[in-house]
Amino acid sequence: MLETLLIRSRATPSEPPRRRGATSLGPERDRFGVLKGVLAAVPWLQVGMGAVIVLLAALVPWGTGKVLGAMDQQILAVDVKGEFVGDSRVAIERAAGDWIGKSYFATDLSEIKDSLERRPWVESAAVRRVWPDRLVIDIREKKPLAYWTDGRLVSRTGELFAPANPEVAGRLPRLAGPDERVRDVIDMARDMSDKLVARGLGFSGLTLEHRGAWTLQLANGIEVVLGRDQVAQRFDRFITVYENRLAARSDEVSRVDARYTNGVAVKWKAVETASSPKS
Repeated sequence: MLETLLIRSRATPSEPPRRRGATSLGPERDRFGVLKGVLAAVPWLQVGMGAVIVLLAALVPWGTGKVLGAMDQQILAVDVKGEFVGDSRVAIERAAGDWIGKSYFATDLSEIKDSLERRPWVESAAVRRVWPDRLVIDIREKKPLAYWTDGRLVSRTGELFAPANPEVAGRLPRLAGPDERVRDVIDMARDMSDKLVARGLGFSGLTLEHRGAWTLQLANGIEVVLGRDQVAQRFDRFITVYENRLAARSDEVSRVDARYTNGVAVKWKAVETASSPKS
């Protein structure tokens, strides 16, 4: 009986034999394989470097602020450089003294620049720091070209300004006219001055009236009325008449009216030539 059972058991196996090492966890193995593939595809080196860069970018401003704060000192001295005629080195140093004791790094240099450039004589101011506690200020003054209406000055760049001490500009021509025509007056004055100097005559001043009439003043005191129209032609006519007829008697001439078509009218210092000038 026992033998029969043993034979039957070997002859009729209940299920097929399994291969050695086989398992029933196939789907789980597939999921882990996908995850491993995804992780393997991530560029971990680049990610790490990016994280480090972001961290450093966040730390640099903080660290810089800490370093500058540790190095910061008070401004203890101001050096002023430049050539001065209207303003003075001492006055500018005194004005800049308001920043003595302020923070070396935190002080706004543009604020100092703007403050100094509001001074009537200052055309430009350049301000820079010099470590560890000094400011250096380079001043460029306006160069006056002439006296303008109401005692003001006009600079070589055509800027009108009204300092408290215009007389320090010395001996300059006198220009006058509407403020909005200052460029026109300067251009006309330069053109006339060049032509006069080429002929040995001195330029003293030029006036443009509101109605548009021009009057020239020579250095020898002669006044030349040019009117509103054909100003350049009238000026050239005056030059011709002066060289041919008036140069020898210039000290006797008071006024020349060039508002005529074919000549000029002369007012002498002792005798006046009667005429009816036309505009």
